[in-house]
Amino acid sequence: MTAIRTVALPSGVLVPALGQGTWYMGEDPARRGEEMDALRTGLDLGLTLIDTAEMYGGGSAESLVGAAISGRRDEVFLVSKVLPSHADHDGVRAACHASLRRLGTDRIDLYLLHWPGRVPLAETVAGFDSLVGDGAIGSWGVSNFDVDDLAALPAGTTPQTDQILYNLSRRGPEVDLLPECRRRSMPVMAYSPIEQGRLLGSAALREVAAAHRATPAQVALAWVLRDDSVIAIPKAATRDHVQENAAALDLRLTADDLAALDRAFPAPDHKVPLEML
Repeated sequence: MTAIRTVALPSGVLVPALGQGTWYMGEDPARRGEEMDALRTGLDLGLTLIDTAEMYGGGSAESLVGAAISGRRDEVFLVSKVLPSHADHDGVRAACHASLRRLGTDRIDLYLLHWPGRVPLAETVAGFDSLVGDGAIGSWGVSNFDVDDLAALPAGTTPQTDQILYNLSRRGPEVDLLPECRRRSMPVMAYSPIEQGRLLGSAALREVAAAHRATPAQVALAWVLRDDSVIAIPKAATRDHVQENAAALDLRLTADDLAALDRAFPAPDHKVPLEML
């Protein structure tokens, strides 16, 4: 495998273009050992960005991540998310410290508001800033924010990313959200880049994969990673799945491949509200 390509956050911090998601992980005790092995295999392969959230399994995903990175914390760029219902100034602080306890660490590298809620964004950002000042988080960002949501952020603030649903079947962000994030020099973090597996039956994906002796999942990931301002965070709960994902970094799609995928999954020509899973 080639060296892991990195993406620069607005702060200048470099993170891997391909990371590891943890949605639905940590919920089945019988799979805990296998899931921990998957996360550690990812670290061995350079997929050192791990994304989780207090919402995932009611904190069980964070606990799993904490166990998996024990003894290796300094290798990891750790991302977690706070629920909008906890997003007032004091709530953000309490939620963050609860996440830190589950993660078994004294810092979260990037802390995101999981989606827009009712708490004024200025109050949430003030809570984030206080956590940065305490050293509890390195920086903050947002998730599931559309263009209008970004515009509502307090003037002069600098979120480090917008984590969004983006894949071949969810190309709406290409119309206006991705250009706005580029204008802000802010990479996006694509969750569910394989649409939770629902893309894998596509004939076009299978044809492109066959031409490269790759898998449809690797093609779907390579398509997301074609944009150097996008970070992909697929979930992989087994060692083999992590290895399959990592190999997508070596896959270079041709102009013909991209044209075939465009025909199968055309981008919209008008504004589409940001979708969520």
